[in-house]
Amino acid sequence: MNTDIENLFKDKVLGHPAGLFVLFFTEMWERFSFYGMRVLLVNFLTMAAIGYNPGWEWTVENAGALFGTYAMLLYITPIIGGWLADKYTGYRAAVIIGSLIMTAGHASMALETEFSLYFGLALLVIGTGFFKPTMTSIISDMYKTHPEKKDGAYTIYYMGVNAGAFFGMMLCGYLAEKVGWAYGFGLAGIFMLLGTIQFWLAGPLFGKIGAKPSKVHEVELPQNINEESVEITTEENEERPNPFTTLDKILIAISSIIGLGYAINDPMSKIAGIDMFSFLQIGEFEGQYTAVLFALGLFLILVISRILRYTAVVRDRMIAFIIFAFFTVFFWMSFEQGASSLVIFARDNVDRLLSGSSATIFNIVNTLLTVVPLIIISYVLYILWKKTFKKIPGSNIVLVVCFVLMWGIVGWMLNRDFNTTAYDVSYSAIEQPELDEKGVHVKNDKGVLQYKYIPVTQNTGTEPSQKIVTKVITVGEPYADYKVGDRKIIINKNKELTEFSFVSSNEKLEELKAHASSIGRDNGFVDATITKVRDNEVEITVSWFSILNSFFIIVFASFFSKWWESKYNPSAATKYALGLSTMGLGFGLLAFGAFGLVDGVKVSMVWLILAYLFHTLGELCLSPVGLSYVSKLVPGRMIALMFGMWYLAIAIGNKLAAVVGGQIENITKEYSLSTFFLIFTIVPVAAGLLIFILNPVLKKLMHGVR
Repeated sequence: MNTDIENLFKDKVLGHPAGLFVLFFTEMWERFSFYGMRVLLVNFLTMAAIGYNPGWEWTVENAGALFGTYAMLLYITPIIGGWLADKYTGYRAAVIIGSLIMTAGHASMALETEFSLYFGLALLVIGTGFFKPTMTSIISDMYKTHPEKKDGAYTIYYMGVNAGAFFGMMLCGYLAEKVGWAYGFGLAGIFMLLGTIQFWLAGPLFGKIGAKPSKVHEVELPQNINEESVEITTEENEERPNPFTTLDKILIAISSIIGLGYAINDPMSKIAGIDMFSFLQIGEFEGQYTAVLFALGLFLILVISRILRYTAVVRDRMIAFIIFAFFTVFFWMSFEQGASSLVIFARDNVDRLLSGSSATIFNIVNTLLTVVPLIIISYVLYILWKKTFKKIPGSNIVLVVCFVLMWGIVGWMLNRDFNTTAYDVSYSAIEQPELDEKGVHVKNDKGVLQYKYIPVTQNTGTEPSQKIVTKVITVGEPYADYKVGDRKIIINKNKELTEFSFVSSNEKLEELKAHASSIGRDNGFVDATITKVRDNEVEITVSWFSILNSFFIIVFASFFSKWWESKYNPSAATKYALGLSTMGLGFGLLAFGAFGLVDGVKVSMVWLILAYLFHTLGELCLSPVGLSYVSKLVPGRMIALMFGMWYLAIAIGNKLAAVVGGQIENITKEYSLSTFFLIFTIVPVAAGLLIFILNPVLKKLMHGVR
């Protein structure tokens, strides 16, 4: 093994072995695929079934239930996958197995049928179980004889994570929203497959590293975070054995079965009406939540009973760890709104249409955001090619194919946005009073009566009693050469019927007709007349806002890293307090921006950009604390269980995020959009204040561990 490691370090790229950059690109393409799909799923499921880019028109609640279960299971299967890699397959084989399964999952989702969607998500969960825990294990093996370079290696590696997330959300999102969902899902699968092939062809570079099962498995650190040094305390060596009793094993089995049962039952009960826990329902309280509370109680009995068997110091430290895990749930519950409610907010409530100088500024900024990092990463590929082409030519050629494809899509995207022309069009609509649940005509905050306007489609039969008015709306279309007075067909782009697109080709016309016929709906075609030609307009995609998290991490990560290494490094509890409070502040800005919002009115995108900024700053404060403190606070014999608990806390946070985020439509209808965001303002800030108050207690419980 040492010979293989030394051979790796002979061919260096930017001071590190070339093999690190093979892993860099493998992780980059996997994250490209993962985040590219992730940013589309809820948007696709909730998009109008009749429109230019038809979705499935699910409620956000149902979409959140499915996505939440998917996100939750992504943190459970790596525990099993890591064990299989350790015991049987080896790390490199596990990466390839996981990648191939995920490729099949993306391909399945691109088919856009109900079965293929569920099957694809299942494959992605299983594939991630193999892939996620093994990549960092390979890095750990590579740097066994060079521990001083390990932190730098993880920094580079997590730049690949963020680069993949950045480009995946941008390009898959753009293709899906501008061309069609299948193109976005399909692109994610293409890069997943190419990433798998380049890793497989790079095998000779690694020798026996990661090829055989290892007795020690190092669990992956959180994404975007550099590995922190781990202090092993002397107490764990002195700690008496604490084997799992028969009761312990029974409690683990029961709580695990119920937990997984809930994860599957939640979307199944909402989407298909099949509820496995209906017999436990108490009044209006759903049976599945009764089961979850019971399982949680059993799990707490398990944890408490095991902790009480340890000596005082170790017991205190484990209590501190559990407190951190508890507050972790609240952080991820808020942070992961980025995959559900914030996607819906960006689509339906944010003004994404820019014109004139604003459009020009956005296009320039977007070009710099995209091209500059792509140039840097392409340069890394150039150096890797020079160092390793003779050893792994196939892997390098596949990487070049990936980059040629990505440069082509980026060029097409930027050219399309720079050449977008917009048109004002007029069409006929039925004016209807907007009524509340009691049938009373709604007024806005200024006392003005509100109306909604239903476009008159080609198949709509109007009645004399209906009031028909002429509406004017702006429609963007790249490369179109329309003139004032031209008659065109338009179709809605959202459920609110406030955004439209031209049906500009006969192929698209027939495709949309066939789709509408297959589901027994009006095709939604509206006759419109062009009244004005506008130049220099661009509509920002919904998915564009999601890239901001990765961008801000790249910008600010080094600042936080230096802060944590300085003499001003705050305590763990203070970092948690800062992370939670900063997160809450981001949602507070959204609550303020959405205050008094009425139907048809949209907020400035500045509020959403600022929210993502504060959410990322919160993540950078809190995420580094996580897994590092598992190793610092927990005795060796319980590390495996506690790592599982930590990922369980994140999994619960992800599930809660989707469940609560899925209520955005219900809460907005009952109260207001501002009220919805206030929930995610108050809860994290309150949690942050509470853990800050607990700082002295936590320091005492940690017994000197920093």
